[in-house]
Amino acid sequence: MIVDAHCHILPPSFPSRHDELVRRDSTYAALFSRPGGKMATAESLIQEMDEAGVAHSVAAGFGWTDVGLAREANDYIIDAVSRYPERLTGFCSLNPAWGDDALAEMERCAAAGLRGVGELHPASQGTDITCRATMAPMMELARRLRLPILLHTSEPVGHQYPGKGDTTPDKVYQFVQHFPDNVIICAHWGGGLLFYGLMPEVPAQLANVYFDTAASPFLYERDIFEVAARIIGADKILFGTDFPLIRQRRLLNQVGQCDLDADSRSAILGGNAAGLLGLAG
Repeated sequence: MIVDAHCHILPPSFPSRHDELVRRDSTYAALFSRPGGKMATAESLIQEMDEAGVAHSVAAGFGWTDVGLAREANDYIIDAVSRYPERLTGFCSLNPAWGDDALAEMERCAAAGLRGVGELHPASQGTDITCRATMAPMMELARRLRLPILLHTSEPVGHQYPGKGDTTPDKVYQFVQHFPDNVIICAHWGGGLLFYGLMPEVPAQLANVYFDTAASPFLYERDIFEVAARIIGADKILFGTDFPLIRQRRLLNQVGQCDLDADSRSAILGGNAAGLLGLAG
């Protein structure tokens, strides 16, 4: 079973409300203020999955700053999952800076069937993930509800892109160390955090950490799959596209061209995500 562990869907009304949403939400502005920003609905994601042969996808929002917008986007994901329960798992959007409102939104979404939190965007949300006190209430509730955290991460070097931010490996590593009992999914290969798995003390700190492959063709050469599997193990890698930014077939073709053994390829393409999310094979 192929599982895309990192996709985004948004309410169909969002494109027509572009100017309003740019004013309301700094994350929306960071991601979509430039012309040509790609958006997908539940139906366009399901169509993409059918064309690519993907059995299941994680449908997430983004790290919104506006509480009302986040609730609207979360409601849309809740509805999408209820309509396509065999095809979609939903993650909810929230901001730790909201305090009690963030906890209430997480509980509401979990009760409605969503299975994770994210994608968090600390830079545009103005959240310091290295501050234990700021993050602890959200992380403790997520741990109790058994919700993984999907975290946007970025490289401290290289080209700029919309929403890149500054959630770099050093910050992510501190975050992971503060909350070792939480399952944390580092999007975009962890901004390169995985390479530090070559240091003898690091792998033990990453026991509950996964790295997804979202937007990989825009970030690394194809060899990243083989290199990452050697450093951190194929069991720590989640196939994710960042659809609609990347088409699912494009990344599937890239994985198919890598020098991976059959067990590693199967784990990356769906086995790891299925185990993490409790999906039936």
